[in-house]
Amino acid sequence: MLISSDLTYIEGALLPGFALETDGETVTALRPLRPGETGNRHVRLLAPGLTDLQVNGGGGVLVNSSPTPEGLRAIRAAHLGLGTAALLPTVITDAPEVLEAAADAVIATKGEPGLLGLHIEGPHIAPARKGTHDAAHIRPLDQRSMAVLKHLRAAEIPVLLTLAPEVNDPALMREAAALGVVLSAGHSMATAEEARTGIKNGVTMFTHLFNAMPQMQSRAPGMIAAAILSDCFVGLIADGIHVDWDALRVALAARPRADRSFLVSDAMPTVGGPDHFNLYGQDIHVDAKGRLVNAEGNLAGAHVSLLDCVLRLHRNTGLPLAYALAMATDIPRRAMRLPPLRLAEGLPLSDVLALNGTDFAKVAL
Repeated sequence: MLISSDLTYIEGALLPGFALETDGETVTALRPLRPGETGNRHVRLLAPGLTDLQVNGGGGVLVNSSPTPEGLRAIRAAHLGLGTAALLPTVITDAPEVLEAAADAVIATKGEPGLLGLHIEGPHIAPARKGTHDAAHIRPLDQRSMAVLKHLRAAEIPVLLTLAPEVNDPALMREAAALGVVLSAGHSMATAEEARTGIKNGVTMFTHLFNAMPQMQSRAPGMIAAAILSDCFVGLIADGIHVDWDALRVALAARPRADRSFLVSDAMPTVGGPDHFNLYGQDIHVDAKGRLVNAEGNLAGAHVSLLDCVLRLHRNTGLPLAYALAMATDIPRRAMRLPPLRLAEGLPLSDVLALNGTDFAKVAL
């Protein structure tokens, strides 16, 4: 079968006149259309499936509540149906046993399609910027967590660790980075100077810029300014709720390298699932404005897919669609030192993103 498209995402650009050949299960070739060819099927856009580095849950399943191989597979299946081909299941601040169970589950599913590794967001964060994380489990980076990191890296599992650099032992941070763990600064009260010291101690990324960190002031630029002006990779939640579109545009325009900013969904179980779930014994629900909130009305993760973020970013900021796609495909994979996902022979057809119509709606192939 030949699937032609108006636009095909190839190495950072949207190019016309290409088509996929497929046997119905995998891509067998990507090539230019020949004169007069129309294909068996036509779509508006073809791209590799998206890569999301921050997925707390999906399909009604939360990593923290179901840190099992079955739980991870259910989350992956929910996001695959929404255009995300690969993800980092994200375990947030919890008891050490929950982190250890999540690590064991990731190791048990090593090599399964779409499950890239583990994002450990907390518990080594600043209490003052905990967000919805449980304060009872917040603690500095310690030998028990280091044992988990060593266990994961010995199994060659990609690991992303979000921590507050100002409250953790620099020697342990450097040791974790030497293991190959990607350190990301987040849920932090760090000043600009403390953030830059964190970079010297192994930080190469910042988690959901603007959220769970002090806001930038003229005399206290803080971690936000340090992140924007650095060469580090920076994650952003582009749902129009976590960050105002103008703030997002300013941040992207000020970055010294355009290829160091990427999108995450910060998705919770409501994505591809019911409109509510339980976190730390609290009911979390989607409100009338589409925000995911707890009983006090505070944000508790996001009710959005990564594809939604891509399209909202493009529509609300005017940034080129090719750039928005790069922020959800190539750039996050580089941030995690992973090879790119390409439209090429052998790629499962389920990992091909096909969009159609003027609204770029996802369609099944």
